[in-house]
Amino acid sequence: MRSGTPPPWLEDDPVPPKSPLSIWYHDLYTMGIDPTARFPRDRYKMLEERIRGAQLPSPIEFREPGPASEDDLLRVHGSDYVDRFLGGQLSDREINRIGLKPWRSSFAQRTLLIMGGSISALEHVFQHGGISGNMAGGTHHSHADFGSGYCVFNDIAICAKIALEREDVERVAVLDLDVHQGDGTAATLRDTPGALTVSVHCEANFPFRKVASDFDLPLPAGAGDSEYLDRVQEGLDIVSGFSPDVLLFQAGVDALASDALGKLKVSRSGMRLRNQMVLSHVVDQGLPCVIFMGGGYSDPIKHTVDAFLDLFTDAAIANGRMQRTTGLEGRHRESEAV
Repeated sequence: MRSGTPPPWLEDDPVPPKSPLSIWYHDLYTMGIDPTARFPRDRYKMLEERIRGAQLPSPIEFREPGPASEDDLLRVHGSDYVDRFLGGQLSDREINRIGLKPWRSSFAQRTLLIMGGSISALEHVFQHGGISGNMAGGTHHSHADFGSGYCVFNDIAICAKIALEREDVERVAVLDLDVHQGDGTAATLRDTPGALTVSVHCEANFPFRKVASDFDLPLPAGAGDSEYLDRVQEGLDIVSGFSPDVLLFQAGVDALASDALGKLKVSRSGMRLRNQMVLSHVVDQGLPCVIFMGGGYSDPIKHTVDAFLDLFTDAAIANGRMQRTTGLEGRHRESEAV
């Protein structure tokens, strides 16, 4: 679906879905970051308010996450790093590498809730099929033994490991469309059988020392819509050839032209078409999909919030279409019945 025209599932007459799109959100996603931190914390609360106040074509429901357990974190991260973060014993150098300073007393709980939200979204798609999401997360710069670039722990890698522990899952694909390369995800899943990592990103951007994904599809600064969407299609073709049992979609919108950290000059309409390309693949394949919100730093931040509203609005429609075509329980339950 690269024609620029809306996909059929978006234009079909709306039929009430059997259940709404479930996305996980907690007020600590916003309030757990100090207001003086160099990070647009208000984007989370602004997006929640926009979704609640919008007349959406398909419904969205908010669910509140519980915290991830230490065992969940240890699937990917070293025990020393986990213990020192939870115990407030990271060095100044380690904290500086993560950012989001100054850290509030609730920062650790915020981190665990974001991890828990992503895990809950994953569990939801395995129980019900379709699409779900976390209104934070996509923390793809976190490595096994250190955090980086606003990322403490790596929820994408944790979810991939959890998924691959299931008997009905052989392959998990990560499609990372954040403007920054997913170095931490690439590193933590590099030796994981059944995991595929694909990253479409700006080459001349953070992280400046990249870790090779299974497939990296870099773009030059200033690429714009056409070149960007061609790369996204390449990524989708790779995912299709892998035939995953679940897709983990890092849906950062920091490739927007308005983004202070992006450099790719993608328009809002181009970003929405990107999302529709991914969602069309998910609908066509009946592929369970978890959306991780990822980055977005536009100035003003309203442009980031607009793009995320587009994302979840279209994801809700796609989720409803999947329920009507494959049934509420999704393809995993169907395969179990065969």
